[in-house]
Amino acid sequence: MFESLAASRSLGEILALASGFVWAVAVILFRISGRRVHPIGLNLFKTSLALVIMAPTLLVLGEPLFPDVPAATTGLLLLSGILGIAVSDTLFFHALNRLGASLTAIVDCFYSPFVIGLSFLFLGERLTVWQLVGAALVVSAVLTISREKSAEKLDGKNLVVGILYGVLAMFFVAFGIVMVKPVLGTVSVFWATLVRLAGGSMALVLIVPFLRNRRAIFAPLAERRNWKALIPAAFFGSYLSLVLWMGGMKYAKVSVAAVLNQLNTIFIVIIAAVFLKERLTGWKIAAVIMALVGAYLASMPF
Repeated sequence: MFESLAASRSLGEILALASGFVWAVAVILFRISGRRVHPIGLNLFKTSLALVIMAPTLLVLGEPLFPDVPAATTGLLLLSGILGIAVSDTLFFHALNRLGASLTAIVDCFYSPFVIGLSFLFLGERLTVWQLVGAALVVSAVLTISREKSAEKLDGKNLVVGILYGVLAMFFVAFGIVMVKPVLGTVSVFWATLVRLAGGSMALVLIVPFLRNRRAIFAPLAERRNWKALIPAAFFGSYLSLVLWMGGMKYAKVSVAAVLNQLNTIFIVIIAAVFLKERLTGWKIAAVIMALVGAYLASMPF
């Protein structure tokens, strides 16, 4: 869809930056939705909606829904969806409910160091000193937000558990991406995304019978008042931001696009301060700066 604009030198950078902004808007909407909808119900709703939209997108692009792909590749993509969507996003929403949008955005910066570290372990990619420094800065940023307990009116348990959920969410999404990196070059990115969404949706559906309070978990999804935030959150967060992200990765250098994507941290903190009235304190600003510098260093091939 961006082919007609491909001549623009800055197209990739614009798309990458737009992806970060759109994801920031989605996180704010997810935060609003999460006040009434359980993380599992929220995850199943947004994943299912994205799956429904992605299927006709493939048809519009002229790509087959069932290409000739090895079963092992399909299975790996399904597993990636289970870890990176069903598990990771559910943990992310738990963190969002406990920490709020701006603090969760800081924890989100763990993504880059995890990708770098896992790529080193499983793909044989080398780590530089500056990448290690970047990872240390991200960890320091997360430790810094412990100063926000009184400002955000968080008790110690919610702060610790929220950070743990957020870190685990970033680990699983990073692991889910690294594990399929060797096969991504053999399949369409759109089709791979469709399979990952299918894997995430199936995993969430399969656990529904085992949930004790499933009626309470899914009842809010039937309330129309919740749709005002749910539907746009799902569209922006699980579909549009993904399309923009892929465009950025295609038309810009991966390292540049990754850094611009990470600017979602600043967008989230600012939007949360304006619309959710989350306090913009000195400790929070310091943590954002450390997290962004750390993410930049961790993603740079020095």
